[in-house]
Amino acid sequence: MYACKALPNVSIMRLVRAQGIGLDTVSIQEVELGMKAGFAPDEILFTPNMVPFAEIQRAVELGVHVNIDSIPMLERFGAEYGGSVPLFIRINPHIMAGGNERISTGHIDSKFGISIHQLRHVERVVASHGIHVHGLHMHTGSDILEAEVFMRGAELLLEAVVHFPKVRFIDLGSGFKVAYRDGDIVTDVEELGQRLCTRMERFVEGRDTPVEIWFEPGKFLVSEAGVLLTRVTQIKQTTATIFAGVDSGLNHLVRPMMYGSYHHILNVSNPQGAPHIYTVVGNICETDTFGWDRKVAELRVGDVLAMLNAGAYGHSMASNYNSRLRPPEVLVENGVACTIRRRETLDDLLATQFVPEDDRTDV
Repeated sequence: MYACKALPNVSIMRLVRAQGIGLDTVSIQEVELGMKAGFAPDEILFTPNMVPFAEIQRAVELGVHVNIDSIPMLERFGAEYGGSVPLFIRINPHIMAGGNERISTGHIDSKFGISIHQLRHVERVVASHGIHVHGLHMHTGSDILEAEVFMRGAELLLEAVVHFPKVRFIDLGSGFKVAYRDGDIVTDVEELGQRLCTRMERFVEGRDTPVEIWFEPGKFLVSEAGVLLTRVTQIKQTTATIFAGVDSGLNHLVRPMMYGSYHHILNVSNPQGAPHIYTVVGNICETDTFGWDRKVAELRVGDVLAMLNAGAYGHSMASNYNSRLRPPEVLVENGVACTIRRRETLDDLLATQFVPEDDRTDV
């Protein structure tokens, strides 16, 4: 399942679906975008968090897989649908995983999922409402290196399956680490696949119904495919730092500021230039630093910089902060470039606003 929050462009979704991949969604809008991209309802998993019950009802109407991550929502779902609509239950395994706490979602203080220690309560709710549980789900975070983290989570879910005999799917989330720098260690998905397949072969022996294993990578699929291109607008030297200002900012790529993430920066206009140390910053009225003290080929005003690994959570987390416009998205496939999202204009900023016809201030 492709976690489309990483890059929810319909053209990308169609490209992903053509590879035989399903869709992981976290909002009802992502569900409906996925259906417009051609995904069938049974190819879509809906895993919301803290949403009104109306979104759950809409997902049921659309016929997608619904994933419930709190006991109150599970009780309400049971009261509304009983066992007529099968569902997934998201378990919080209490496993700290990922690069740091800001991208870990399976620890004890996470808002996501139902604690593994509340399974007895879940069993009672399921039994009292006759709920049909056909899937168990977990997601522990991002930038996970060790296959062991996934194996620990798999063991927890396999133990829980015993209490829900109709389970047909186990979703282990994702969090596969991609390379941000030369020499970075990445998740060994081959090792994980071998270990997990061996474990599942033992598990399904004697079961009447096999159990499918699902993963839901987002960043892993699109991060390295995306590049943010931006132009140098100023070279500004202070007493301690040489700043290279660009015509972009946290409104286009917020990950370095939000998560402290590293994105390699290349001068594609002068790749053979002598390297100098620059701090690359944006044009937003905030501290929007893309990279401190980066060694980059000599920069000149007008040079184009490439910020790598921008395919995931770049455009999808972009904003119009400072009333800046969002850039276009261009898909390059088989050497052919095609615009899949146009550049915004001032009219786009005004499209949802009510602009008075004159200077009156009447409301």
